[in-house]
Amino acid sequence: MNALLALLALALSVTIIQITPDTALAAQAVLTCAVLAGGVGFLISQSRLEKVFLLRLFVAGVLIRMLVGFLIYRFNLQEFFGGDALTYDAMGLSQLQAWQGDKFHQMLVKTFGQGGAGGWGMVYLVAFIYSIIGRNLLAIQFINGVLGAATATVIFFSAHHIFKNIRVARIAAIFAAFFPSLVLWSSQGLKDGPIVFFLSLAMFATLKLGERFSPKYVAVLAGALFGLLSMRFYIFYIALAAIGISFIIGMRAVTAQSFLRQIVVLVTLITSLTFLGVTRFAGGQLERFTDLSRIQVSRSDAAISAQSGFGKDIDVSTASGALSALPIGITYLLFAPFPWQLASLRQSITLPEMLVWWAAFPTLLLGLWFTIRYRFRQVLPILIFTTMLTFAYALFQGNIGTAYRQRAQLLVFYFIFVAVGFVLLKEKRESKKKALALAQPVGMMTRPSSRVITRPTSSNI
Repeated sequence: MNALLALLALALSVTIIQITPDTALAAQAVLTCAVLAGGVGFLISQSRLEKVFLLRLFVAGVLIRMLVGFLIYRFNLQEFFGGDALTYDAMGLSQLQAWQGDKFHQMLVKTFGQGGAGGWGMVYLVAFIYSIIGRNLLAIQFINGVLGAATATVIFFSAHHIFKNIRVARIAAIFAAFFPSLVLWSSQGLKDGPIVFFLSLAMFATLKLGERFSPKYVAVLAGALFGLLSMRFYIFYIALAAIGISFIIGMRAVTAQSFLRQIVVLVTLITSLTFLGVTRFAGGQLERFTDLSRIQVSRSDAAISAQSGFGKDIDVSTASGALSALPIGITYLLFAPFPWQLASLRQSITLPEMLVWWAAFPTLLLGLWFTIRYRFRQVLPILIFTTMLTFAYALFQGNIGTAYRQRAQLLVFYFIFVAVGFVLLKEKRESKKKALALAQPVGMMTRPSSRVITRPTSSNI
């Protein structure tokens, strides 16, 4: 398997360089990808848990994203899949020129990122990369691909931390690595890939800090949250609220020592974020985020102006209207596009993925039930965050395409519950086989498999 992955990586890299009109640009993008992937691979190799599996998963995840990203780049499909990539490419170049003293571009990028709501973090990231290697959108796509593949590894460790179960962790990581929409959004020059990576990193660091205090994970958490603030500010506030509530309630049995640890973590985190300048953005952003009348204007524009808009008559400008809009909003966020809404090629190519997602949803519900019943405290930050963001997007979104795209920010965590449900069903089948084997004559008995998800005793809940 290692040799096969190495051969595929070499073949894909050579092919990309050979068939790209600008071979120097392609070679530069491939080299940039190799350097970043090598660094991430080194970090993964330091793990004592499933190191070989995770390295193979990571490499395979990078390769499939390189392939998808290259096809989008080579055939100029950025507008078809995500026109924002061209915006960040142009604004990143403007930011670089602004750093070099160009007054016009200074004004341009200041207007774009005013108030921290324009994805200025992605602009800075693109500008920083361009300052090192020159303008190269393909390199940005490959960097996002590495982050997307790395996300699967973080999800593996998060799932294993909660359930101490290799099967659950592997299944969740495989879904995160290869689910089509997660691959698509992290193969382009969009901010979706970094956002999902920062989210998964923030939740993993929170889980680790819920167990014991660690300056390393405080730094990781603060950095990931600041990354979220720079990319999509309202996700930062939702994540911060979920993390804060989780530390207050406690992710383990509450003792004087654990309570003191959680207070220390919160104080250290708030101090770190203040040092990073979060308070400069908070006032105006929170006002926009919590103003239902502004949300209604944004939602109505999306529903009316887009061909794939829905709920044009919904009004979320009041509390009662917002509550009444939640059921239809959640339905579209989780399950759209539906078969009768596939009116274009872009919508139709989502059908295979949607069939898999719809089929997996019952296992998500089963896994969620088990988790709430037996691992409630341990999964608290993920549970609070996914619930809050699901409700927020149910109110914000009036466009099927945007809902489909932003669902990716939830899927990586939903897949943990899907994996739990799948393993529970598998264990049930194994238990039946064991019972049948025990009922057979001794010579026909097979060796029963061991149970891998166990219901904890009350002292462990």
